[in-house]
Parts: sequence; structure tokens; C-alpha cells
Amino acid sequence: MADEPTVAPRGSLLRGLVFHLGMALSACLWGIPSLLTFPLPHGMRYWFITRWSLWTIWWLRVTNGVRWEVDGLENIPAQAGVVMSNHQSAWETLALQGWFKPQTWVLKRELMWIPFFGWALSLLRPIAINRRAGRSAARQVIEQGRARLAAGSWVVVFPEGTRITAGHKGRYRLGGAVLACATGAKVVPVAHNAGEFWPKEGFRKRPGCIQVRIGKPIETKGLKPQQLLAQVEAWIEAQMPRLSQPHDTTVSSLLG
Repeated sequence: MADEPTVAPRGSLLRGLVFHLGMALSACLWGIPSLLTFPLPHGMRYWFITRWSLWTIWWLRVTNGVRWEVDGLENIPAQAGVVMSNHQSAWETLALQGWFKPQTWVLKRELMWIPFFGWALSLLRPIAINRRAGRSAARQVIEQGRARLAAGSWVVVFPEGTRITAGHKGRYRLGGAVLACATGAKVVPVAHNAGEFWPKEGFRKRPGCIQVRIGKPIETKGLKPQQLLAQVEAWIEAQMPRLSQPHDTTVSSLLG
């Protein structure tokens, strides 16, 4: 008789609640001293505030058994550029901080209004846009993105704009590609399956190992934003069917 298919563990609701409680409490506790770092140089502020992000994914591993493996660290260039990643979960917004340092993000301005978390986030110079502002938002991304890149910060963009349920595909938007082409910055594509373990909805977390793949940098010289976005989208979507398959990778400890 054929073997029964293996069913992936669903995850414990209690463990998920413990994780979220710890994350919420730590955000408040970390947020207060983080706000006091405003007189410090940006590099020192960045180091202190982002410790919370890396602590949170460590806490996820401890409470829910969610680990990670990354392939392609050697593809990260020395000079900061634009990172374009698929967006399934809150996990990647935290974990990418361990590989692309320092970094900033193109995000919706409403996140800045969240007590403690958003206030501390504002100290890291994000590019906070009003999504309904149209062309003025695009100009803001280019102007502020150019300044962040010149200062040596990676600019992280999630071209799908919002979290997409694992197994589904969102519409890729041009903002990050426009920034990269306008500045000549290289684009590093990233693909992962974090949404299979930290879904965008609910408290349950599925134990297991998130697979992350970092692609080779894409040169933007001579490319139009539409051409660049098409390359990034094709690369990310080509990785997705493979990421759930077991394979040898380099294990990366973000807390090292």
C-alpha cells in the first residue's frame, strides 16, 4: 500500500499566542529606549533599534520552531543598492535587516503612526509614502531613495506592495524599478517562502525551515523600469516552486 502523504504540522495556537505576546511586549519595552537614541548618529540608532527585529525572529524560532536557511549570500555586492523581494509575511521585513546593512524601506506612511513601533521606525529614515498621492509619491521615492543610496543605505522594496498569501502572486509595481533606473543602482532580487510558516493572518505559526534565495545583482544601465521589473518578477516567480523543495544551502545565523 502506498505511503500516506505527509501533512505539514499546522502549528500550535498557544505557541503562536506566546510569540505574539512576547513580540508586542518587547516592541513597547524596546520602543521607549529606542526613542531616546534620536540624538545619536544614524549608524548607532540603526544598530540599536534593529536588534529588536533580529530578536523577534529568534523568539519565533524559540517559541514556534521556525528556522531559516539562505542561499546566495555571496551575491550581495559591497555597494548598497535596491533590494526587491516578494512579500508574504512580516518575517522578511525583519530578517532582511540581518543581510543588507544598513537599510531603509519604502513603506506606507500609516506605519509611522503606530505607538512606539512606528515612532522608533521613523528614526531609521524610511521612505514613508501616501499610496494615494500618485506621481508625487513616485517623486518622493526617487528623491529620498537617491539620498539614502548616496548615504550607503540599501533601499528595500516589496514590489507587490502588500503581503500576498503563500502560493499566490500579487501584481508587481514599478516604484522600486523606477528608483533603480533613475539612480543606476544595482537591484538584488530576493525570493522566499516565509508565508508558509508565518502566514499574514492568524496567530498560528507552522514549525519548519524558511527557504531564502538571494539572486545575482541586476545591472540597470540601459534598462527601462518596465524591463527591469519584468526581469525581477521573472526571477522571483521562477524560484517560488523550488523553495519548498529540500536542498542543500548555507545556514545563516542572523544573530551572529
